[in-house]
Amino acid sequence: MQVRVERTALLKATGRAQGVVERRTTIPILQNLLIEAAEAGEAGGLALRATDLDIEIAERLPAEIGRAGAVTVSAHMLHEIVRKLPDGAEVNLVSDGDGSLTVSAGRSRFALSTLPREDFPIMASTEFATKVNIPAGRISRLFDKAKFAISTEETRYYLNGVYLHIAEAAGEKLLRAVATDGHRLARIDEPAPEGSDGMADVIVPRKTVSELRKLLENDDDLVEMSVSETKIRFSNGDVVLTSKVIDGAFPDYTRVIPTGNELKLSVDAARFASAVDRVSTVSSERTRGVKLSLDADRLVLSVNSPDTGSATEELEVGYDAAPIEIGFNSKYLLEIAAQIDDETAVFLFSDPNSPTLVREGEDLSAIYVVMPMRV
Repeated sequence: MQVRVERTALLKATGRAQGVVERRTTIPILQNLLIEAAEAGEAGGLALRATDLDIEIAERLPAEIGRAGAVTVSAHMLHEIVRKLPDGAEVNLVSDGDGSLTVSAGRSRFALSTLPREDFPIMASTEFATKVNIPAGRISRLFDKAKFAISTEETRYYLNGVYLHIAEAAGEKLLRAVATDGHRLARIDEPAPEGSDGMADVIVPRKTVSELRKLLENDDDLVEMSVSETKIRFSNGDVVLTSKVIDGAFPDYTRVIPTGNELKLSVDAARFASAVDRVSTVSSERTRGVKLSLDADRLVLSVNSPDTGSATEELEVGYDAAPIEIGFNSKYLLEIAAQIDDETAVFLFSDPNSPTLVREGEDLSAIYVVMPMRV
């Protein structure tokens, strides 16, 4: 194999690939990147592929092919070498089938160990029942706003991802993303794309959500999303990310979304987040508790820690309901506040022991639920 490729293009591709490979694995080939060069003279005939057996990323990039061939090499090592080469460099990849890959650019030359191409696992092909086109910006919004609530508790594996499905509200079909860890919940809606009728409900794993974001660089790109009962695939130009979905049943999240909360607080989202961040400085690392005390157009945030001290801060807010005192984990409040794109965050309370609903102004396409705590 003999290939010449521009450094910037190769760096982007190896960066995406090394995010997928597992550095700690008992299967050495899974640490490697598969490099395939098509017949000599073919434009764009260089393909890179990486997998951890659950996720696979494949990318084509323009290159000069001097000699066709295929080889696998450490994804991390190749990425680090390319990253340290000067901007604008032309990178030469040469393998003579002797168990090594020579990487050279200018006066730099590296010889890397390889493993046989035949040992590299290719994810089994799947018939995708649903294929839709959706702007990258919409996919980004769905996953970016929901991912903070993904559970890290391995025993509840069905919560270790984002639940993507078609829902209906007020007669409108929606593409909906939901994530929860039992303490907070995020529900994000986008208009359902054409052709999504009958789409399977799937739970997209946390790692897939993270790696997908690296593919969606331009919000205006039209991405093809393909869904089956067992896999999901995102195609963005020359990059294709395929992932298994979590085999499990997502719980009925609608049961925990409150509908009768009538105590309404309107507050500047940025000022609220800054105030929570300040007072939580003295909170206990274990509980991170902060108390919200609400009265007519006044919110007092307070923290009392036996070990470190106390803090209070007062904000002018929009509130004309009955006084209430309610406690929350400050980390949860800050993570929700970080999702608010509107200037105003709206909190809807019921009582100090019931779930609180949070939304972005009057926009119902993104809502959050957070459980209170005793402080």
